[in-house]
Amino acid sequence: MKMKEKNVLQFYVLCNRLKNLIRSGWIDWNVQRDRIESVAEHIYGTQMLAIAMYSEFNYDLDLSKVLKMLAIHELEETIIGDLTPFHKDVKKKQEMGHKAILKALEPLADKKYWIDLIIEFDARKTKEAVFAYNCDKLECDLQCKLYDEENCVDLSDQKYNQIIENENIKHLLDENNSWSQMWIKNDLNLIDFDENFKKVNEFAIKNQISNLINKEE
Repeated sequence: MKMKEKNVLQFYVLCNRLKNLIRSGWIDWNVQRDRIESVAEHIYGTQMLAIAMYSEFNYDLDLSKVLKMLAIHELEETIIGDLTPFHKDVKKKQEMGHKAILKALEPLADKKYWIDLIIEFDARKTKEAVFAYNCDKLECDLQCKLYDEENCVDLSDQKYNQIIENENIKHLLDENNSWSQMWIKNDLNLIDFDENFKKVNEFAIKNQISNLINKEE
């Protein structure tokens, strides 16, 4: 097999792992459902949100660059798995992630371009990186809301969930928030969303979003 063909297949097979890697946050919260979101499905969701947010709110940025960032923003997880901030210190996770990225992108001739894109995404100093990061976080918030609307999480059945003992999480749940209300409000407190992303999340908190398509048909 020629080296170029081998490189293509090596990279593809590695990325294919993300189709079967379940998002660890849903496992932590004991989400009960026949199919739980994979990392690959999350990536797709972030890209579709980027398209929608760009369309509706007229952002002045390079959408193509954003979509590329989102396409590879979880690439490290092909090697180190899906680690949340509750599992690993953010700085340590980023160090591990960058080492994994170097290994994952090794087969590609233009790997420096993609490595630089990941570093830009993680630094969040360009408008494209900030927008992509917000799409990443918003997708998680909205998926949580959809699972909550399906009643996939029982807050009384969290025996092995250490996250629920987090001080901020406990405080929000003590205020009688639902699981998704807690999740979204916690992110609104932690993440510097711009006003448009805040509006989408606030709409999701107040409304049933799983039946929006049916209402319009």
